[in-house]
Amino acid sequence: MTYTDTINQMRSLVEANGAGWSAIDAEGAARMVLQNRFKTGLDIAKYTAKVMRADMDAYDADPAAYTQSLGCWHGFIGQQKMISIKKHFGSTKKRYLYLSGWMVAALRSEFGPLPDQSMHEKTSVPALIEELYTFLKQADARELGLMFRDLDAARDAGDEVKAQDLTNQIDNYETHVVPIIADIDAGFGNAEATYLLAKKMIEAGACALQIENQVSDEKQCGHQDGKVTVPHEDFIQKIRACRHAFLELGVDDGVIVARTDSLGAGLTKQIAYSTEPGDLGDQYNSFIDAEEVDPANIKNGQVYISRDGKLLEPKRLPSNLYQFRPGTGMDRVVLDCVTSLQNGADLLWIETEKPHVEQIAEMVDKVRETIPNAKLVYNNSPSFNWTLNFRQQVYDAWDEAGKDVSVYDRTKLMSVDYDDTELAAEADEKIRTFQRDASARAGIFHHLITLPTYHTAALSTDNLAKRYFGEEAMLGYVLNVQREEIRQGIACVKHQNMAGSDIGDDHKEYFAGEAALKAGGKDNTMNQFAAA
Repeated sequence: MTYTDTINQMRSLVEANGAGWSAIDAEGAARMVLQNRFKTGLDIAKYTAKVMRADMDAYDADPAAYTQSLGCWHGFIGQQKMISIKKHFGSTKKRYLYLSGWMVAALRSEFGPLPDQSMHEKTSVPALIEELYTFLKQADARELGLMFRDLDAARDAGDEVKAQDLTNQIDNYETHVVPIIADIDAGFGNAEATYLLAKKMIEAGACALQIENQVSDEKQCGHQDGKVTVPHEDFIQKIRACRHAFLELGVDDGVIVARTDSLGAGLTKQIAYSTEPGDLGDQYNSFIDAEEVDPANIKNGQVYISRDGKLLEPKRLPSNLYQFRPGTGMDRVVLDCVTSLQNGADLLWIETEKPHVEQIAEMVDKVRETIPNAKLVYNNSPSFNWTLNFRQQVYDAWDEAGKDVSVYDRTKLMSVDYDDTELAAEADEKIRTFQRDASARAGIFHHLITLPTYHTAALSTDNLAKRYFGEEAMLGYVLNVQREEIRQGIACVKHQNMAGSDIGDDHKEYFAGEAALKAGGKDNTMNQFAAA
């Protein structure tokens, strides 16, 4: 419905309700309707699911059409990210938000900072989804409000051409609301617990849920040691639980991202249930490190399994966990991926220990032998030392090609002493093109950085504290923050406007007319930034 149609609809509604509604501002009501396009979280989930599905189809047609996101731990951070994207690129298309369980644990738990072990309140995850979308919707309301003010000014000046142009812009307005890929960890319990949490996340607006195959009560960060996986059937039940939650709530095209931690997980909590050779449970158990035993030498308290007519003793740790055979990680990853896609998952996430295109591609190639259009969400993790990894990759490639690398110490390539070298320049170029190269070669549909705004908040705060509490004092803030905000056109330099003061003034005018007491008058110090 166009802006004019919405005004006419509101005007008809006001007139139909008689004299009691005569003071209602029909155009003001229409503006408020347009500033609140998404009435519920489910409206958002349904809209963004369609956006994401269209993007997945576009990627299948052209791997250059990959998507990206940054992890955001607060609504304001997500809002400023999307405002920045619209400012610099003119569109939010193919740019998402990522909600990281790691950052929820570290920054949003009532317990205080926690490790990424699913110890935080699970309700904090849907709460953050709702918060992110509240701020994105406010970004829409703010930007449209500024357009409405410009429209009023054009009308007052009698500039019909500009007024029509602004009306067209309003009719074709592109929202800041984009898909969120939301981390549900390992489901915070059994399949029923997963379903209940999935519902809350979808109701808050999530169109894509990312779930991992670790044991929920032994869950570890993907880049730490001690990870324990579950048999496939246990994980598939949780995928089904997420799908049922989507279907119950009417988000029929909701997206499930199945994450495998098997590459770095050397342990399992249980032996899979198997009824016949070669079934899924038997395939899972075949990776367990076990030794053949003589039935005459059975030990007290030990667990045994049979395979190919032999009695085997799995390697069991004092923790009662079972150990996988070394070197089976990649094969387990491939089986995890194929099985997940065959049982309702839409996208894959392979957690790796380094950002290496060919390592990822080797696994994806094997998955695509069974599922030709398999594609990934990939964690461009801050847990990787990107500089060292890529300098070592270049070093190894040069060494293998017979190029002289004697001036480089492979173990010390992170050193600033190498920053201006040919090797460092080539490594930086590979980092720059990593996402493009990995999407073309390794089936990566979506690239995200899990924790970037955690690190940027720490870095910017450190720089401000160093300057403000040092010799620069107030100049440390003015020179490095406010002056840069003004010159770079950062919207929140007008922080009262960003917090909704102008929206409130508009509402006061709708509600009170000429009696409205507005905050944005001549004495508002934000007027000092009129030219910003």
